[in-house]
Amino acid sequence: MMTMNAEQTQLMDHIARNTGARTLSPKYIKMYAEEANLPRRVADSIIRSAPKVGRGLYDVSLFLASDNTQQNKEPESMAPSNSVQSIVDDTAYVPTRDQHFVRWGNYKDVEQIIKSGNFYPTFITGLSGNGKTMMVEQACAKLGREYIRVQITPETDEDDLIGGFRLLNGDTVFSKGPVVKAMERGAVLLIDEIDRGSNKIMCLQGVLEGKPVMIKKTGEVIKPSEGFNVVATANTKGQGSDDGRFVSATIIDEAFLERFIIMMEQPYPNVSTERKIIEKHMDKFSCSDSSFTETLVTWAETIRKTFEDGGVDETISTRRLCHIVQTYSIFNDRQKAIELCVNRFDEDTKEAFIDLYSKVDESIGTGGQQSDGGLNVQSMGEYKDLDGVLDTALNNNNP
Repeated sequence: MMTMNAEQTQLMDHIARNTGARTLSPKYIKMYAEEANLPRRVADSIIRSAPKVGRGLYDVSLFLASDNTQQNKEPESMAPSNSVQSIVDDTAYVPTRDQHFVRWGNYKDVEQIIKSGNFYPTFITGLSGNGKTMMVEQACAKLGREYIRVQITPETDEDDLIGGFRLLNGDTVFSKGPVVKAMERGAVLLIDEIDRGSNKIMCLQGVLEGKPVMIKKTGEVIKPSEGFNVVATANTKGQGSDDGRFVSATIIDEAFLERFIIMMEQPYPNVSTERKIIEKHMDKFSCSDSSFTETLVTWAETIRKTFEDGGVDETISTRRLCHIVQTYSIFNDRQKAIELCVNRFDEDTKEAFIDLYSKVDESIGTGGQQSDGGLNVQSMGEYKDLDGVLDTALNNNNP
């Protein structure tokens, strides 16, 4: 333990009584100094002397006497273990700005919400691959806001979100979960694919009210710091998937959903925006091709209109178009890029998509043969008025 004056000792005793953390950010050291009615210079002196161990984190363990730590713990009967402590790691970060990102859809509103600093739980819904997560990430990047992303699965539970006991160097340690870390740091918490969770995510109900939350396993009360907010993304509105396209989507409890102030619906981008997205992605992978860009945009629009009319059971996402661009940059072959990126669909859908592409792009044909501009009638028989949809798309993109 380092030699300290009376004020420094008082501050560290206060920290030891209120948290078992051994690494703290300057914000929390100053907060504890304020709680102990000590001058800010006392916190500054600790920060200057403590070794930096991560982004915005300082190791204050040198200032904590082992006997002080032990005497300030709760009675043994109250504590889960003599060696239980709370640890903090560097989970929150400011995302890197993507120079190829195209702002569209609900981006402006998301940025405005985050910029306000208000606690404003927001639910964003939309089909997969339309940029919901990227939109939130890049808004945080632009505003310089710390961001923590949590991926929800059917197995996600309270331990994963709030925190749980872990074995560290032979000691039982309580490790704070991403939700608690976001609250403490005033970060933006992104709950991704929230409709994939079970009823175990109900542990977040109190968090969604913006109020202090008690960690049941330690008794510690966590107060949300200024700027803390929650944004959730999902492919459904929390009512399950009626068409069966998102079989893992669950029905979310109505009381849980009611705690989100607003719900944004994110569609796929319009033709001009998607063209810009593809162009940016081609710049990113150094494979710019204006003809291929127009073809991809026309192809995707035609498939989506047919999907909306019930002619096909699948559609092409903006993410899938970006995958095609990246594949094209590797193989420099349009047809191969299309085929490799639609292989994930069932055989009928895959063949239908490839046949449709051959009609849009006359430079290639299916099966290595030059296309005559026609469609495989058998594989496309389930399409409703596909020729009319295709003609409309072609006219819209080639005035």
